[in-house]
Amino acid sequence: MMDYEMFLGTVREKFMDYMPERFRRGKMEIRAVTKVNTTLDALTIRMPENERISPNIYVNEMYEQYKKVGNLDATLHLMAAEYTEILDETMAMKPELDIDDLKDNVIFILVNTEQNRELLANVPSKPFQDLSVIFRWVMSQDERGMVGSIVTTSMMKAAGLTAESLMEHAIENTKRICPPKIISMQKAMLEVNPENFEPELVELLEQMEEDPKETTWIITNESGINGASAMLYEENLHKLAEKMGTDMYLLPSSIHEWLAVSVDNEKPEVLADRVQEINRNHIRLEERLSNNVYHYDKDLRKVTMATDVPNKRLDGFVSEQPIIYDAERKR
Repeated sequence: MMDYEMFLGTVREKFMDYMPERFRRGKMEIRAVTKVNTTLDALTIRMPENERISPNIYVNEMYEQYKKVGNLDATLHLMAAEYTEILDETMAMKPELDIDDLKDNVIFILVNTEQNRELLANVPSKPFQDLSVIFRWVMSQDERGMVGSIVTTSMMKAAGLTAESLMEHAIENTKRICPPKIISMQKAMLEVNPENFEPELVELLEQMEEDPKETTWIITNESGINGASAMLYEENLHKLAEKMGTDMYLLPSSIHEWLAVSVDNEKPEVLADRVQEINRNHIRLEERLSNNVYHYDKDLRKVTMATDVPNKRLDGFVSEQPIIYDAERKR
């Protein structure tokens, strides 16, 4: 089996041979780009008639598929088919983007500050504990995911916006484009695989939810993508804490969701150990949010850090160009 560097060279040489004929007149390039928490090798095909809309597909993810399949030809066929679908969707968009559309389609997302220093140097942001709020321009969205771009400082200025006005637009747009959602763990389990639960177990799960204080709650959004930002709508935290009748500990499950539990149920240090273990063994690097646990005071209506676990710095970051768009798919 090839190592990654050999695989990268093979993709650079052969990937276009697997694309449909209509895309072979495009220009393919592979370059390192900054993603949340990591740097990846992004493959892009720029078409002459639509150069500004060029979606990425990541060679690193191709390589993971190759290791699973063990067959280079099958992997390149599969990834070329996936990229063709994304490219067709993106090509259907306007050939020239209207920067005036940004203010009506910008949302906010949460990332870890320490692990994204280079990215934060080129984008408008707002600190939140050991995290940072950054912004994403949503180009399109459907049941499978969304296409968009992280908003850079140059994009913000081109749209005639400031960091403050960008935040004002994002507060309203995020609620509209990605409505916040709070759901019990039990109900979420039933929604994902209802056929796997016998009626007796369904009844038991429903009984467990009857005591909000003993329930684990998921804070996310309706799309399930970048749902951790839903925690910034404090009024929803307050309603949940009032329902529990206690303060809450908030656990960053990933950039897509938080878990909320009553402070009466566990010590924050124990919860932080659990968060770190899950981050190490179950959450992809680019989807990790923090190793820390946070405290929500229902009377002060304020979020603070309950633990102070270092978020070790990652190396190898470079700046991403603003005109390359990512298609984020639900998993």
